[in-house]
Formats: sequence, structure tokens, C-alpha cells
Amino acid sequence: MRLETVLLIAAALQIGVAFMNLFIVRLLNWREDLQRMPLLLREVFTVHAWFISVTLLIFGALTWRFAGGIGTGSAEIYRWLAAGIGLFWALRTILQIAYYSSTHWRGRADRTAIHFALLLVYGGFAATYLFAAFRG
Repeated sequence: MRLETVLLIAAALQIGVAFMNLFIVRLLNWREDLQRMPLLLREVFTVHAWFISVTLLIFGALTWRFAGGIGTGSAEIYRWLAAGIGLFWALRTILQIAYYSSTHWRGRADRTAIHFALLLVYGGFAATYLFAAFRG
């Protein structure tokens, strides 16, 4: 598979995650948990969720538009863009392993599967972008 195609897939997935993230509270049934939080914490959570969605939407849109250039590394800006997005996803992958407590999924097959699926997706994003940034 060509790198440009993989980048287009990554772009589409990031756009999908951006939209899904807007509904994360409803999807994970967190409404009651959020209501118990102090107002400032709820507001910070909401703003954070929105800005993660905006960031992923930007990553996806730029990748979709410039997948050919990022895939060939034909200009320095494409390599820098790929490195920045790749670093974002590499850090997110590390946090998926190192930060979240395994008590959230240990002994629960559904949550374990989701944890590992996200680990693979985030790691795949990181590998794709970092490969585009630093190959030859």
C-alpha cells in the first residue's frame, strides 16, 4: 500500500475520532460523573474535549489535502508537519500505556479490547507520520 493511501486512511480516521470525541460523554455514559465534578473541572473538561476535536480535525484535514506531499516529503514543510503530528500521536500512545491505570480494563474483555485497539490506532498514526517525516 502506498504511503499516500495510508495517510488518507489516517486522515479519515482522525476526522472520525474528532467527531466521536464530541460525543464522548454520551458514548461512555459520563454525564452523571461530570455533574458531580466542580463547575470549573467540568468546564475545563468540555473545553479540552472541544480543542482535542478541533486539533484532530485540523490534522485530518491537512493530511487529507496534502497527503501526496506528506507522502513524498517533497517540501520541508511536509516533513515538519508529519513530524509534529507523529510526535503528538507518539506521546498519546505512550500515555495510553504509561498513564492510564490498568484497573480500568483489567478483567473486562470489552474494555481491554478497546484499550488495545486504541493503542494500535494511536501507534499506527505515530508510525505512519514519523515514517513520512524521517524516511530517507
